[in-house]
Amino acid sequence: MPSHLDKLTPREIVAELDKYIIGQHDAKRNVAIALRNRWRRMNSTPEMQREIIPNNILMIGATGVGKTEIARRLAKIADAPFVKVEASKFTEVGYVGRDVESMVRDLVEQSVNMVKTAKKEDVKQKAQEIVEDMLLDVLIPPMYANQNSQPNRTSMGFDIITDDTDVDNTPQPIQPAASMSDFELNEKTRLRFRDKLRNGELENRKIEIDVHASQSPNIGVMGGPIDDLSMMNIQEMIGNMMPKRNKKRKMSISDARKILLEEETSKLIDMDEVKDEAIQKAENLGIIFIDEIDKIASSNGKGGGPDVSREGVQRDLLPIVEGSAVNTKYGPIKTDHILFVAAGAFHVSKPSDLIPELQGRFPIRVELQSLTEEDFYRILKEPRNSLTRQYHAMMEAEGVLLTFHDDAMLEIAAIAFKINAEIENIGARRLQTVMSALLNDFMFDIPDLIKPDTEVIVTREMVQQKLNGLVKNQDLSQYIL
Repeated sequence: MPSHLDKLTPREIVAELDKYIIGQHDAKRNVAIALRNRWRRMNSTPEMQREIIPNNILMIGATGVGKTEIARRLAKIADAPFVKVEASKFTEVGYVGRDVESMVRDLVEQSVNMVKTAKKEDVKQKAQEIVEDMLLDVLIPPMYANQNSQPNRTSMGFDIITDDTDVDNTPQPIQPAASMSDFELNEKTRLRFRDKLRNGELENRKIEIDVHASQSPNIGVMGGPIDDLSMMNIQEMIGNMMPKRNKKRKMSISDARKILLEEETSKLIDMDEVKDEAIQKAENLGIIFIDEIDKIASSNGKGGGPDVSREGVQRDLLPIVEGSAVNTKYGPIKTDHILFVAAGAFHVSKPSDLIPELQGRFPIRVELQSLTEEDFYRILKEPRNSLTRQYHAMMEAEGVLLTFHDDAMLEIAAIAFKINAEIENIGARRLQTVMSALLNDFMFDIPDLIKPDTEVIVTREMVQQKLNGLVKNQDLSQYIL
C-alpha cells in the first residue's frame, strides 16, 4: 500500500479533486471515503482484511459533468492502476467481441507498467553509467596495460573476454600488446570523450550498435474465435521459441542512448518481482471505471431479441464485480477488492432497469448535478488544467501572450450555457466548442501574421463579435432536418 495514503484524509482528497473539478461535492465525498477505506482496510487485522469489501459507486449524471474526470483524478491521487471501459463494448459469453474479463487483464497490464516504470526509475542511475561505458567503448575501444588486466564490461561490437575457469584464462588482448604510453594515451582520450558524452557534445555523431530485433510474431488462427488470453499465450509461447536475434543499426548517439538505456534498465529489474507486486497492487488498489452502463440497461425490462442481450452482459459483469479469479498472462488475479465505479447518463433508462443483482453490487449511488453558468465560469478560471490556461500555454510556445478579461470569461460561460440549454446539453465539453470558435483565427494566424512578442487580449466585446454567428447558427439549427 502506498505510504502517502495514510497522510491523505477524506477532506484532503476532496481538496485535491477541487483543484481540477468544479462542483459535484457529493461525488467527491463518496470517492474520497472509498479511497480512505482502502487504507483503513489494509491497516486492519488480516482476518478483517478478507471480509471488508469496497463500496462500489454508481454515478448518475449527464455527459460532461465530471464523472470520468473524478475517477481518473482519484486514481492519480492514489497512484493506483486505473482502467476506463465502455460497457457497451462488451458482449455476453458465446458471441464474438470483447469479454468482460478483458477489463481486468487491462488493469493488470496497467499495473505492471506502473511497477516497471517505478523499478526502472530506481535503477536508472546505474543503467545510465553502464550505457555511458558502452557508448564509450564503441567510440574509443579500451586498451589494457598488461596481460593481467581484464575488461569489466561488454563492449558493443568488439571482442568480449569472459572469466571462465574451465577454459584457458590467458587474457586475449583486444589489440596487440601496447606500451604503457599508448595505454595512458588511450585512457586520457577515453576520459576526454567521457566528458564530451556527459556534456552532450557528441549527441549527433553516428555510431553502429547491436539492438534486439523484435520477436513478436503475427499469428492468425483458423476456425472459431479465440479469446484474448489464449491469443496472448500463443504469441508469447511462439515468441519464446523463436531464436533471439540482434541486428546492427546505425544511429546518432542520442537515439542509441535511449535504446540502450531501455535495454539495460530491463535487464536490471527482476520481472518476477514486478509481476508479484503488480498483481498485489491491482488487487488492492485497482480502480475500474465502467462508463455508459446505462446502455446495457433494458428500459422495457426485457433482454432483447436473438442478438447479444443487454441482460447477458450484465450477468457476465456480476462475478467480476462481486469477486472472482481472472486468469491473466501474469497469473491469476482476484477482483474481490478492486474498486468499481460505474457511470451513466440514464436519460432513457433508469438505474432500476439494471438487473437487481447488479444493482446490489453498486450500493453507493451519487447523482451529479448539471453544470450552471456560474460553474462554466469557474471551470474557465479555477482548475489547474483549465481551457484558458491550455490556450495560454499553446500560444506562449509561439512567443505570443494570451490574456483573458474577467468579463470575457463570463460572456463565454453564458454563451456555452445558452447553447447547452437550447440545443443539446453536453456539459463542460461545450466550452471546447466555444473556445475553439473564439480563438481558431488567432491559432491559424500564428506565427505568419501574429508575430512573437505580441499580446492577444480577449475582451467581452471580442467574444460577442466572434461568437455572434455561432449563436445565430445554433438558433437556426432547429429548422434544419
